[in-house]
Amino acid sequence: MIKPPIPENENERLAALYAYNILDTLPEKGFDEITLIASEICQTPISLVSLIDNDRQWFKSHKGLEVTETIKDYAFCAHAILEPEAVMIVRDANDDERFVGNPLVIGDPKVIFYTGVPLINPEGYALGTLCVIDHKARELNDQQIMALKALASQVVAQLELKRKIVELDATRRELEQSNQYLERFAVMAAHDIRNPLTSILLTSQILKDRFKNKLDEKGNKFLDIITTSSHKLIGMLEKMLDYSKSNKILLQNKEEADIVLLLNDVVRLINVPDAFTIQLPEAPVKIVTSVVAFEQIMINLLNNAIRYNNKAWGHIKISYTEDAEFYCFDITDNGIGIAPEYFEKVFESMFTLGHKDRFDKKGTGVGLCTVKSLVEALDGTITVSSVLDEFTTFTFKLKK
Repeated sequence: MIKPPIPENENERLAALYAYNILDTLPEKGFDEITLIASEICQTPISLVSLIDNDRQWFKSHKGLEVTETIKDYAFCAHAILEPEAVMIVRDANDDERFVGNPLVIGDPKVIFYTGVPLINPEGYALGTLCVIDHKARELNDQQIMALKALASQVVAQLELKRKIVELDATRRELEQSNQYLERFAVMAAHDIRNPLTSILLTSQILKDRFKNKLDEKGNKFLDIITTSSHKLIGMLEKMLDYSKSNKILLQNKEEADIVLLLNDVVRLINVPDAFTIQLPEAPVKIVTSVVAFEQIMINLLNNAIRYNNKAWGHIKISYTEDAEFYCFDITDNGIGIAPEYFEKVFESMFTLGHKDRFDKKGTGVGLCTVKSLVEALDGTITVSSVLDEFTTFTFKLKK
């Protein structure tokens, strides 16, 4: 008997095997059906899905065999994985020097005939074999060997599916933890923002009550703007808190709104420099959408158009069209522009072009990523077109 040599890539092979988290798991119907079919096709009493561990072979499925593992030194499959591209066929183990005197040959389960197809994962590592065993010397025909190879491919497919499920489950747990953190952060941030906003609102109301007769029309108008804006921001804050818990809120809480009135509200909430004009659609048009999402989309896009404009006189034009399925918006500015190779990248999280804005600050790479997420949550799309130092147009569509 000859002990199976250790593969040259054994450390990497074992790491690949362990990545599947399959060893010592319970029997599964998918694997058991494969060994059943293999035995039927090859007419053998035993069929195994054998995985070669560091010092043992462990059977994920064992048709016709009671034990679930044997030591590696006796394993036929440990020899089979040494040539991953070949099917190992042992017609009579008593005539093969590798297995003469092997306890698995001279004792139970009396392995005389063996054929094993290595299980090669996508990275090229031999994890084990799908094998068939008989208690007497014999051979398989070409059709049986082809079928065994096909079944071995199905074993690998099952392993890959299980690994993907494990990876997805781990990702899901990470996302849940991240979402819980973000929700706690949003609640804390909302509390910190709501308090000063409430103070501003109360102060403006007190000033209005006490000094409305002492202020001129312009002064009273300013107080009204502060009060209205504070109410608006508090309402927006509440809606954003809802969204932080579930983006389904965006799809559920839709309402009819006039886009011109909405855009006027947005413009009042942002800091528009004196040397800027913003051209809004003229005709009043009503749309049905999530108002808080629409406002956040527009606030981000308009702020970007203002910040990254290097002209003495900045101009932004908002255009609206619609078709049978979508509301369509174009936001065009005469700013610094975006090179074509960055048209997709600008929507990626934390990606920035490295430019300083007109206020000498660098971007964070969050705004456009947020915009894309909001648009997609509303079953929409967003794209950009631009010519450097001439214009940039962001086009987004919201599903009706």
